[in-house]
Amino acid sequence: MSADNNFITILGHTAGGKTSVAANLAYKINGEIISADSRQIYRKMDIGTGKDLSDYTINNKKISYHLIDIKDAGYKYNVYEYQTDFLKIYNKLKNKNITPILCGGTGLYIEAILKGYKLINVPENNNLRKELSQKTHKELIKILLQYKQQHNKSHIDTKKRTIRAIEIADYYSKNKNINTNFPKINSLIIGINFDRVTRRKRITERLISRINEGMINEVKQLINNGINPEDLIYYGLEYKFITKYIIGELSYDKMISQLKTAIHQFAKRQMTWFRRMERNGFKINWINGELPMNKKIEEILFLFKNHLQKH
Repeated sequence: MSADNNFITILGHTAGGKTSVAANLAYKINGEIISADSRQIYRKMDIGTGKDLSDYTINNKKISYHLIDIKDAGYKYNVYEYQTDFLKIYNKLKNKNITPILCGGTGLYIEAILKGYKLINVPENNNLRKELSQKTHKELIKILLQYKQQHNKSHIDTKKRTIRAIEIADYYSKNKNINTNFPKINSLIIGINFDRVTRRKRITERLISRINEGMINEVKQLINNGINPEDLIYYGLEYKFITKYIIGELSYDKMISQLKTAIHQFAKRQMTWFRRMERNGFKINWINGELPMNKKIEEILFLFKNHLQKH
């Protein structure tokens, strides 16, 4: 299967202005954006997830975007579903000769697309789980190593994860004709980056701005609409800490303080993920976030032209 080279990925830490860059780029090359954000898929979770939908209008032209607002809040979406939904959009765009621009900060989603390995929705095997639960972690690892095809070999640091890995390996061994084909995507990868001090400043300023825009009321509205507070806490960051404030577990000041710390830590984890991707062979072309937008787009277009010529 030949690789698709006409593909651009824009990634980076939270509050890095990725959406705006992707939209301006899409405007220039008549592309469309596929979101790689694990929380923007939820409807009515707008301010807290930073959808910034106004960013998708450039010079009065609405840029088409996908995989945003596709599920109701409260639903627990996963990587398997993301790959499945991505493929539907990807095939439509390719059939129309439109360049897809993958944009987001969820490293797991980005890697799931660029690695070219299709996940399978393996059902739970309760009988097997019951049998395996009696084993020690060491015994479980031994059992896992007996399977020829293993999935997520690195994710066996806990007994629970190892049992799931065996469950997946067992399913593969009994279903030999599973289609794991995924398009080979040789993407130009662009990273938008700011130095640590600027990054922290941007995160803090954006948090204050979102609070002023009504982020607390957004979370209150979700709870009033029947969303279980536990489900909102599950989504983490803004939804976790604001929900805890609303239900009385945190004071306003503690909520702001803990949320600020959590977002800074999240941005650090994002960058750690992207650096690991680089160590694993992904070439990320980092662009200084401080550059004016026209300069960023010029640089990306230059890199894209070279990318297409080389491949």
